[in-house]
Amino acid sequence: MSLRNKLLSPFGALTALFSLLAGALAQAETFTMAQALHYPFESEVVAAEHAPVVAWVRNLAGVRSIWFAAGPGFSPRQVTRFSKDDGRELTQPTFSPDGRWLTFVRGGDHDANWPATGNLPPDPDSATGAPDVAIWAAAIPGGEAVRLAEGDGPAVSARGVLAYLKDGQVWTSTLDGKGKPERLFFDRGHDSQLSWSPDGSALAFRSDRGDHGFIGVYKSKDAPLAWLAPSTNSDTSPRWSPDGKRVAFVRMQGDGGQPEPWLSEVPRPWSIWTADVATGEGRKIWNSPATPEGSFPDVAGGANLLWAEGDRLVFLAELDGWEHLYRVSAEGGAPALLTPGPFMVEDVGLSADGRLVIYSANAGPAAGDTERRHLFKVAVAGSPPLELTKGETSEWRPAPVSGGQVAFVEASPQSAPAIALMSSDGSDHRTLDDGGAPSDFPGAAFVTPRSVAFKAADGVTVHGQLFERKAEGETQAGVIFVHGGPPRQMLLGWHYMDYYSNAYAVNQYLAAHGFTVLSVNYRLGIGYGRAFQHPAKAGPRGASEYQDILAGARFLRATAGIDASRIGIWGGSYGGYLTGLALARNSDVFKAGVDLHGVHDWSRDIARDAPAPYLRYEQGDRSQAMATAFAASPDADIATWRSPVLLIQGDDDRNVDFQQTVDLARRLEAQGAPYEELVLPDEIHGFLRHASWLKADTAAAAFLERKLTTPKIGRGATPDLPIGSPGP
Repeated sequence: MSLRNKLLSPFGALTALFSLLAGALAQAETFTMAQALHYPFESEVVAAEHAPVVAWVRNLAGVRSIWFAAGPGFSPRQVTRFSKDDGRELTQPTFSPDGRWLTFVRGGDHDANWPATGNLPPDPDSATGAPDVAIWAAAIPGGEAVRLAEGDGPAVSARGVLAYLKDGQVWTSTLDGKGKPERLFFDRGHDSQLSWSPDGSALAFRSDRGDHGFIGVYKSKDAPLAWLAPSTNSDTSPRWSPDGKRVAFVRMQGDGGQPEPWLSEVPRPWSIWTADVATGEGRKIWNSPATPEGSFPDVAGGANLLWAEGDRLVFLAELDGWEHLYRVSAEGGAPALLTPGPFMVEDVGLSADGRLVIYSANAGPAAGDTERRHLFKVAVAGSPPLELTKGETSEWRPAPVSGGQVAFVEASPQSAPAIALMSSDGSDHRTLDDGGAPSDFPGAAFVTPRSVAFKAADGVTVHGQLFERKAEGETQAGVIFVHGGPPRQMLLGWHYMDYYSNAYAVNQYLAAHGFTVLSVNYRLGIGYGRAFQHPAKAGPRGASEYQDILAGARFLRATAGIDASRIGIWGGSYGGYLTGLALARNSDVFKAGVDLHGVHDWSRDIARDAPAPYLRYEQGDRSQAMATAFAASPDADIATWRSPVLLIQGDDDRNVDFQQTVDLARRLEAQGAPYEELVLPDEIHGFLRHASWLKADTAAAAFLERKLTTPKIGRGATPDLPIGSPGP
């Protein structure tokens, strides 16, 4: 008898219910950190321009692989055969327009803020051979993936020509791997953003010249490079017109003028231009207002510029205080708002015919949809947006497929990110690939986080997600989780970034092992409007967002069943900074913390970006900014730091200098504040190896348990790991 038929019987329903509850409770009491982290993470779904074929990246316990599925059946097939947790990224799956070739990049750190010394690729498994970043390709269907050449950023033309980047220059190689790689052309700038014309006869690219930047077009070895409306500004995001005669691009101001203030926000106006490829002459199509709301959007994809049907351009801007899509004629004129409402648009995709924009947004009719993602569509010509997905799941990264379908990633609070497919009207929704979660993965036992809100001291409403599982009458320790970024938003379920899916799994582990966890979406984060994302006196300008963390602690201490004397905190990157600030300023509130690769002295960042003596007569507010930045740093309040902390960082971090942790450790040591440390040699900011995450997360949970709870023998608690030498 099926489970459905069993549930039709009252007795069967009760039996099944008790069985499910007992199984879930037993699993909640026994699953380990290794099991919690043994989830598949699927990402980077893409579709071919003119063929019904999609591809994506899977990461399961550090083993990365490339998969594809072709219509009409869309049965998943694996392209690669890598089998180790070696920390080599697989990124940028890219089809040829006809879908016959699939390229991708293996290696590197594509979330880095800066390269390592000598531009060395990361080597997180400390291999004795020199690592590289390389282009790979496979024929679709059935071809074996082969390494083509050292490089990054692949783009394949309609004529089957591969262009890619190497050392800031544009190179080419044959897709079958039999030809010899060669530089396609020389440019004295640092090149990026390769984009082939629709017929494959020309290649547009961005040439970064430091304080300015151009859009260039390569046609052949016999023709000089063409520069599109060159100026003292910085141009980016080239987009071809469907007929291949024009290129649209975004123009921002070049680096010059009076020194900009560090201590206040400065509007960053921008404009959209088009240029004739034959003559290079350009014209301004739209110009943003010189207001904070008119600033270039600080979100994924930036302007998300698209050239759509009807000779229209679609772009993202924050003109009404929210990240919304607008339409403007390629001939110019006033823009039209396509996505009105109090929500943010995030991922954006254009249908093959150029008529529809499919996008993800934190909108929907269900309670808590502000902290989810759902998919919508809107006609470029103009019509009310239509919801394609809904409910307590989240969906993101839409990839419109030739033939009228959409591939995307979906997840629920219990089910990890998986690849799904549906028709562009929202029908025929089905999962293509669930990532192959192992049988011991305890996702079914994960709690569904609860959306909560509370007020900061200055009256700002702050949102968060509460993870709780406790028996009636039980008293638990509480933990504040602080995300990084800071332009991020934690969700009511799995996250679309693997860094934060890891954090979600850790919070689930903590909730199953004696903690109530509050994840705080503090100001500076996305999802609640531009004013919330760009508050006054935040970060190095005064740390105004810290009051949101204190408000979260007050909320947690007032929650029934929480021991107010046992509140901890943990977070990574910017979350590590706020963890350090909490322990330094309020050891009376936060009794222990785990600080992963946090910033501890903002003035070091200013000194790096504007070293003294500043190379111009005008100094602006640099001196005052240095003092303010230090005062907003954990180092400034080291004298009142009393609570124990675990410091975790990889020493090849390209986002936060490892010196930040070295410096803090010395200060804590001199102060006599208790600290422990876990250093991961050769790891980067977002650890590349699953083994590194397992080691760090296990150590973090064990540390919080030792400091805040009494371990319960026999409930599956993870034993302590050696975590380096403790401080005094």
